[in-house]
Amino acid sequence: MLEKVHLVAEGTLIYLSETSEVFIRVRNGWRKLQVLLHYILILSNSLTQNGIVLHLVALNLPFSGDMRADFQCFQQAQLAGLTSTYRAFLSSHLQDLATVVRKTDRHHLPIVNLKGEILFNNWESIFNGNGGQFNIHVPIYSFDGRNVMTDPSWPQKVIWHGSTANGIRLVSNYCEAWHTADTGAMGQASPLKTGKLLDQKVYSCSNQFIVLCIENSFVSDPQGK
Repeated sequence: MLEKVHLVAEGTLIYLSETSEVFIRVRNGWRKLQVLLHYILILSNSLTQNGIVLHLVALNLPFSGDMRADFQCFQQAQLAGLTSTYRAFLSSHLQDLATVVRKTDRHHLPIVNLKGEILFNNWESIFNGNGGQFNIHVPIYSFDGRNVMTDPSWPQKVIWHGSTANGIRLVSNYCEAWHTADTGAMGQASPLKTGKLLDQKVYSCSNQFIVLCIENSFVSDPQGK
């Protein structure tokens, strides 16, 4: 390496597998880069750490405002052979939507569809006030693999959420904590055509809309067992 230094352009990086060292070509020769190597190893470990992401999946049928959504998410995930725990993408009387995913997982885990295509960079990015804007060309799939954006099983392309644009529960617009389908009761929902999961539209709870589920714990996690 030292003998052919004049043949190597400045700025070139060389990795020596025998010693796990990284060198950069500088004007007067080679300089060892301990910090860069340390960063590369950390980045590599981070990217390969079990490939963990959070899946956002729809229930296999549309629902009115009277639903046992968390149970449906859990059951349909199990029937689909998914080992993680899934919770409804809804605000409830006990919890705001923004807090359904654990605090430790809200910033660094991408949100993907059933096929692993990225919908959001992380959970927190859904609640930054822009209504959960996403790329409408990335499909949202149901647990049985259908695209809810195009499949006729969901004639109304609208998602229940019962929340503000920041993921806070709207007690006047969440179908009495998702326990009623009465025509006079109202629920907050978002038309998919807006390209948002948290658009602020109000509908009668008698409507049958898309219900989403978010993965929020993993089989390797003792809290998720």
